[in-house]
Amino acid sequence: MNFAINQTVAYLLVVAGAACWGVTGLFVQQLYDLGLTPSQAVTVRLSFSSLLLFIMLLLFARDYLKVRLKDLPHLVMLGIAGISLFNLFYFTVMERATVAIAVVFVYTSPIFAALIARLLYKEALTLQKSIAILLSMTGCAFAIGLLPAGGDPITIGTILIGLLAGLFCSSYSLLGKYVTGLYHPFTTTFYALLGGALFMLPISQVWEHQALFFSGSAWLSVFGISIVSTIAAYILFTLGLTHIESSRAAILSSVELVFSVLVSFFILQEVLTGWQAFGIVLVLLSVALTVMSFRRRLRERYPDTEYGWY
Repeated sequence: MNFAINQTVAYLLVVAGAACWGVTGLFVQQLYDLGLTPSQAVTVRLSFSSLLLFIMLLLFARDYLKVRLKDLPHLVMLGIAGISLFNLFYFTVMERATVAIAVVFVYTSPIFAALIARLLYKEALTLQKSIAILLSMTGCAFAIGLLPAGGDPITIGTILIGLLAGLFCSSYSLLGKYVTGLYHPFTTTFYALLGGALFMLPISQVWEHQALFFSGSAWLSVFGISIVSTIAAYILFTLGLTHIESSRAAILSSVELVFSVLVSFFILQEVLTGWQAFGIVLVLLSVALTVMSFRRRLRERYPDTEYGWY
């Protein structure tokens, strides 16, 4: 059934998708309470999400399952680096610190993307992009307790793991440049999820907790992280993205950080200081500056075309 979506509804869809991503930490903490490790929680998320997406595509969009054999290794590597390793480090920070801090580290990914693009593609570091990087670094320093001086920062190990989460998050867009022009986003997402799941299964040994999957509470968490925080989040965001400028959608998606903070503070009862909140605001400002800088460069290069983020 075809239906029209106006701009206001499209904005709401993007925000709803970001909100679904924002409650990921709630389901992850529930899986931790059931005895799963970060690697096992990642395996559960990727395995069931890829299975559900496969069923959906098989029933409603079978053509999206078709890929060339020569592209499979690239899709699998995309899943390993950009999804499984990213989620592994992301979930580990949630275990060692708080949900809010974990998401702040994810929003360092534009820094890594800008630096890698500078090294590999010789892209200039504009003044606006440099300010965005400085804001992001300062915001992260406040959020994790390095600033102000005399605070109680998280451990160096957790900081390194968080930075790796940001690095591998940025790798998804960098590695995905080759396949994004060849396949529908659902196709890329499914094979990346599947590749990530196959990579994590032997590492996590999730079968050691098979008894948990006879528990109703466990399945609520499994379906929550698979359906709400993965499948629904992606569908809602993508549906909204098709009806508004993708640069604006990228800014709206930073609502994920806001929802993560709300979940961390009000539901999980994690401590959030005023300085940490200030740092999170700086990170959000850096996201907006990064997106606007990227959009302007594309318009200068392609004045007659509307190009989206990524």
